[in-house]
Amino acid sequence: MSPSRLYAFLLRWWWLTFLLMGVCFVLFGLLSLNLLHSLGANLEFLGMHGVDAVREGGLQQLVELIATGYAAALFYVLFKLCERVLVERLAASRSKGIES
Repeated sequence: MSPSRLYAFLLRWWWLTFLLMGVCFVLFGLLSLNLLHSLGANLEFLGMHGVDAVREGGLQQLVELIATGYAAALFYVLFKLCERVLVERLAASRSKGIES
């Protein structure tokens, strides 16, 4: 299986990969911080107040919280991709050094 263009790009530009990994780590942390607590509070609000909660924007907030969860998951996946690229690059450079 051949690597994707994104994977090949990240493998070539390792310093950019390292920078992207750091940014994704921070964004994942910021987006996921307190997300489950907010989601639970929103669902409790919707459950207790029903139609009034929907009128007050509870449903919109629920959609925004779900979108934030998906964005956090995307940043996590990008972080893991960068991590894999960097680990494989380090392993390849180590094996070249051992063979010499």
